[in-house]
Amino acid sequence: MIEKTNAAAIQLMLAQIRSYEARAKNQPLAVETEVVSGQQSFGDMVKGAVRSVSDMQKNAQKMSDAYDRGEDLPLTDVVLSMQKASIAFEATLQIRNKVIKAYEDIKNMPV
Repeated sequence: MIEKTNAAAIQLMLAQIRSYEARAKNQPLAVETEVVSGQQSFGDMVKGAVRSVSDMQKNAQKMSDAYDRGEDLPLTDVVLSMQKASIAFEATLQIRNKVIKAYEDIKNMPV
């Protein structure tokens, strides 16, 4: 699932953007970037998002199997969980494509 953004995460991201901007302009930073304790790294957030999508898919498959076995599950719940898993996977795939495109654009920039 998508987690709510807190103010500390926004401030951290803004500080990182300012630091990249200052590096690009070859100017020293006036304010040092302060790392907020307890924040996840980008890699950890990606792992968590992929794990969440995987869990949704496993849950949808379990519900589908249970429905096929004849357990007392409403069909609407089964279909809804399958659609949620499908949408989450498609969103993750689109985000991956955008990140790869951005990486390739940055890699191909003239220096």
